[in-house]
Amino acid sequence: MEVYLDNSATTRCFQDVAAFMTQIMCSDYGNPSSLHLKGVQAENYIRYAKETIAKLLKVNEKEILFTSGGTEADNIALIGCALANHRAGKHLITTMIEHPAVLQTMKYLEEQGFHVTYLPVDGKGRIRLEDLQRAMSKDTILVSIMHTNNEIGSLQPIAEAGALIKKMNPRTLFHVDAVQGFGKFRIYPKKMNIDLLSVSGHKIHGPKGVGFLYINEKVKIKPIIYGGGQQNNLRSGTENVPGIAGLAKAAEIMYEDLDGDVERLYELKQRFIDGVTRIEHVRINGYTGRESAPHVISVSVRGVRSEVLLHALEDRGIYVSAGSACSARKPQPSATLKAIGVEKELLESTIRFSLSVFTTGEEIDYTLQALYDIVPMLRRYARH
Repeated sequence: MEVYLDNSATTRCFQDVAAFMTQIMCSDYGNPSSLHLKGVQAENYIRYAKETIAKLLKVNEKEILFTSGGTEADNIALIGCALANHRAGKHLITTMIEHPAVLQTMKYLEEQGFHVTYLPVDGKGRIRLEDLQRAMSKDTILVSIMHTNNEIGSLQPIAEAGALIKKMNPRTLFHVDAVQGFGKFRIYPKKMNIDLLSVSGHKIHGPKGVGFLYINEKVKIKPIIYGGGQQNNLRSGTENVPGIAGLAKAAEIMYEDLDGDVERLYELKQRFIDGVTRIEHVRINGYTGRESAPHVISVSVRGVRSEVLLHALEDRGIYVSAGSACSARKPQPSATLKAIGVEKELLESTIRFSLSVFTTGEEIDYTLQALYDIVPMLRRYARH
């Protein structure tokens, strides 16, 4: 039996999405900048994608910018806004548990002379609004807070943070990395005071190498990629038409029965938590109920190194992660786990299980049984 529980790293593409993209790559393969019929066909796919995504977010079509994924969307949002608004101030705010696409970009901006405040989180991975309020100043030009943490599934008070930011300084821009949240929650940027929102296709059963950035039409932003002037001069380069169309199709499917899918995921998540916590000395990191994402479960197993457990599960056909896929090949303690106060011994004994709409109860039960067999055995070996 094969069980894929690493959906926070990437998801299996929907069959309808793959078929749709194949049609575009093999039949409607024109360049959207070309003036002939093939070019018009390609441009229509981009229009379809903008209409679809804008409708889901309740924003204007012209506010959607297509990118190569979440990382590029984060980079454009942070660097583009910092460069365009630096005369108003050089202070930026983010959190200690952001994705590397935000944290590394913030480090780069610090090297360019910007000052960054990193907000701490509580023991469950949630920021405190009072910390955000204290950090705000007249020089704060941008705040970046992730919607859903990719390692422990904690949810941030995005709507409350947006309201607070605009109340304290209406000119401060609010960026949200929603790579793990889009497709699991209804996110309405205008209602939540979000000026910029990053999303990636391969987290919602769409293709890799494509994403989008919502940019409120009033936001002052500079491009960081120059060339032929595509996408209103904000991101030059020939658009990835099959990827863009596939992303929109995947988003469409994800939101067809969102409530039903999310309810089922929460039930499967609780089923797994109830089962795994029967194992002695196992800890769940972060929130476990509706205050957390429906698809992410972080489990620390005392006395067993995460890499060892990962490969032992792999031998049973179960695929999981030892942390964020973006840093999985660089063995270093998780910044998120450190930020929530996980003790040193457990930092290297933590596994992330992440579910998807394809996950079944049978797969959850099979994984639990494998853990019941494997963990005691590995602990015995570890003692010798």
